[in-house]
Amino acid sequence: MTAPAPESARPSLERIRDDVRSMHGYAVQDARGFVKLDAMENPYGLPPALQAELGARLGALALNRYPGERGADLRRALAAHARMPEGFELVLGNGSDELISLLAIACDLPGATVLAPVPGFVMYAMSAKLQGLKFVGVPLTADFELDEAAMLAAIAREKPAIVYLAYPNNPTANLWDDAVIERIVEAQGAQGGLVVIDEAYQPFAARSYIDRLAKHGHVLLMRTLSKFGLAGIRLGYLMGPAALVAEIDKVRPPYNVSVLNCECALFALEHADVFEAQARQIREERERLMMGLGRLPGVKTWPSDANMILLRVPDAAKTFEGMKAHGVLVKNVSKMHELLANCLRLTVGTADENARMLAALEASL
Repeated sequence: MTAPAPESARPSLERIRDDVRSMHGYAVQDARGFVKLDAMENPYGLPPALQAELGARLGALALNRYPGERGADLRRALAAHARMPEGFELVLGNGSDELISLLAIACDLPGATVLAPVPGFVMYAMSAKLQGLKFVGVPLTADFELDEAAMLAAIAREKPAIVYLAYPNNPTANLWDDAVIERIVEAQGAQGGLVVIDEAYQPFAARSYIDRLAKHGHVLLMRTLSKFGLAGIRLGYLMGPAALVAEIDKVRPPYNVSVLNCECALFALEHADVFEAQARQIREERERLMMGLGRLPGVKTWPSDANMILLRVPDAAKTFEGMKAHGVLVKNVSKMHELLANCLRLTVGTADENARMLAALEASL
């Protein structure tokens, strides 16, 4: 019989915040042994010749030194790649998640509020709450469009420090109406707040906000290399007017992006044509997958400008478990928000993965 642990050896939770103890951490599904189509990853790896070339470059790095000027090289390369406007600057993050946290820290004035449409990316709310900010979610319409009147009313009422607009949105995968977005941007600017346009899925979208960015002094544009094809290196970047980005950069931890991340990102940008070809292939697969889904009875889909598709089935839990039993892992988002009742989110994979996913879905309905 095992003796009880002494009092001194038991974990003490008394100094952990009550709200932290009551919350759920970000859940990552165990994907071992499955066709992994739950996390919007690029399904294509580097060609073998590029793998060898990248390996040699990473092996030559001075890992005994803190990151140096390579970060500046990467910022310049990203600015050119994204066609960043004159007078703008960018800050690097350990994925977009860290940038969202840095924004919450930088804007943490007494009574500050973060506002975003819901359902949306969960980290907008989580980062705000962990920093002690109020989060206000404004429901989308039943067809996952922006509720313009509700958004404008919330901005007038809450006077948020930050409004997040994902373009396209996660998990709904759609691009919202540009005229509505612009009216929300203007309203937020008129009351002195910031707007963050989150373009995580830009490689798969028909439009970008980059050409409108220079019109505003209160709008930041956030992107990531995760959907570009480098989810494993965790690198995001935030662009905006130089003076505004300089303030956000002050709360960034020193050396937050490793030399390995920087070198991988620079290598990818040097071979951007490879990743652009992969994105084009994913967009083509998305259209074929949409056609296949359209032939399944009882399945409703919505337009997608991302590398994911949202669909509604008669019973999301049953279908999700059935697909797992057939070796295919997708995301059950049906409990995230009431608007997502019985919805699943599918990542667009390779032609073979998509065929297996469609077969598993049809067998599980």
